[in-house]
Amino acid sequence: MQNESLELGEISFPSWSVHTDQMAQVGFLTIARRLPSLVSQALRMACQASRRDTLAVVALNLLGGAFTAFGLLATTGVLGALFADGPTPDRVVAALPSLALVAVAAALRATVQAGAGWAESRLAPQIVRLTEERLYGLTSQVELVAYDDPDFHDSLERANARGVYTAEYVVSAAADVVTALVGITAVGGVLGILHPVLLPLLLLAVLPDAWAAVRSARMRYATMYSLIPAHRRKWIIGRLLAERESAAEVRAFTMRGFLMRLYDAVAKAEQDIMLTLARRQTSARLVGEALGGLGTALVYVVLGILLAVAAIPLAVAGTAVLAIRTGQTSLANLMYATNRLYEQGLYFTDFLEFCGEAERRLTRPRSLAAPTRFSAVTARDVVFTYPGTETPALAGVSVEIKQGEVIALVGENGSGKSTLAKILAGLYEPDSGTVHWDDTDLREVDPDELRLRTAVIAQDHTRWPLTARYNITMGTDKGEPALHAAAAVAGADEVVAGLPNGYRTLLDRRFKDGHELSGGQWQRIAVARGFHRDAVLLICDEPTAALDARAEHALFERIRAHSDGRTVLLITHRLASVRYADRIYVLAHGKVTEEGDHETLMSLNGLYADLYTLQASAYR
Repeated sequence: MQNESLELGEISFPSWSVHTDQMAQVGFLTIARRLPSLVSQALRMACQASRRDTLAVVALNLLGGAFTAFGLLATTGVLGALFADGPTPDRVVAALPSLALVAVAAALRATVQAGAGWAESRLAPQIVRLTEERLYGLTSQVELVAYDDPDFHDSLERANARGVYTAEYVVSAAADVVTALVGITAVGGVLGILHPVLLPLLLLAVLPDAWAAVRSARMRYATMYSLIPAHRRKWIIGRLLAERESAAEVRAFTMRGFLMRLYDAVAKAEQDIMLTLARRQTSARLVGEALGGLGTALVYVVLGILLAVAAIPLAVAGTAVLAIRTGQTSLANLMYATNRLYEQGLYFTDFLEFCGEAERRLTRPRSLAAPTRFSAVTARDVVFTYPGTETPALAGVSVEIKQGEVIALVGENGSGKSTLAKILAGLYEPDSGTVHWDDTDLREVDPDELRLRTAVIAQDHTRWPLTARYNITMGTDKGEPALHAAAAVAGADEVVAGLPNGYRTLLDRRFKDGHELSGGQWQRIAVARGFHRDAVLLICDEPTAALDARAEHALFERIRAHSDGRTVLLITHRLASVRYADRIYVLAHGKVTEEGDHETLMSLNGLYADLYTLQASAYR
């Protein structure tokens, strides 16, 4: 049993030679070309978060660079005085003014750098808030069908898992890049003033480190990109092992061993790839550091030659050594910051690309206002196919719902009932065909306005970790009478009466003073939610799935009473509940195969009659 082959679905673990993302294949020149764009994007985002703090970071870093250059030039004066001829006390005294300037420059540089760090630390939480609000604003607004698209899920996973949280690091790395560039510019200016030959020596010592940093970042991003499906599957399996909803069945079906084997299969493959990554990154760093050591040695050889031929004085050579060391530190910081910026920028690009994709999935502004009422809702030749599938869920479906009618959709699982209901509710848009409220084409109507006119009681309703009141009102404020009336119609008033704090009871046991409901109690809360909306079109998708027979009968009686003057679309497998519907549509394989009232359909001896007879026979 332990050696059985486990089916891991979409998960695959590609070799190092196979990567699907072209960004993982770029080289140093590409990074250099992308660097201005990344810095620009980061600064734009920082300005959106706080223009004042962003300007403070840039300005203070520029001042820090100026003080660095001033301190180095003052150092030349100190060394010149110390290396001059004459008694040592006189030389020390002569060096004191320049030494004071060096101290002042160092103090001022430390002060402005502290100020820049403070401004940067203020930026971080503002950027996190900005990016999270942008992400969740889009995820809650995209067309619902996006959540049926696996590609959208992968893109969302990349944006949510790393992208949104790297925004602050991108800005931080961009600030570090700016700081390092200012420092290098200051050092380069000083070296250029001291002797033109000294400037190229600065690059010689650090280019190998730059190569190693870029290569390491490229390896890591390629690996993390290839592991996205594994991370998602591991997270899902982890939730099954740790969440309350699945805890009972994990134990009842002794699933622990099987799930742990699945988890271990994914985690082991991920571990092997990460170990390979660590080995390759270490090798790259070792090569870079070895070449960097050779470059540094060459720098000192050249300085020795310049001194030997009297091309530069000793004081200038001493300042050059100090400047080169300072420049090396700045260049090392630049390489590290560039590495971080490039690597985090790749993940941040995932976030930006997801936002762009999500914005393309938003519903464009519509020209017509949603009708407040209708005489009839008509769907004509509706075709709908879920993303990633070839067979249409609906293939040329036509239905009509008149105002005040109770219409039922019945059929076997997968026949298209819930899909059709979502289209009629404005949650999905058909690939072809039309849906009209009287003469208004719903394609021309703002879907949010339309949804205010409809209410959906879903079988798979959300159990919101909110109070009982908010679970019914969903954030609307129609007053106490509307709340109590909706609860009474659904039978949820009896549920609330048994709660310790009534409507103020938090319905989630994971929180302090939280309370948990049974499946049937949650069903009544969900039904009350639909009634509270007081919409002209009420869609009930298996509203009694979790109710006992008595509660189910009572609910359907309430729905019939509540539907007086309203329109109800009922989806259910319990056909005894639909026999009093004004009209019944029978769906099979995405098509309407029968329609009529109960007696008409029974006389046809078709699918409806078969299903009804099968259910009725169970009660004889």
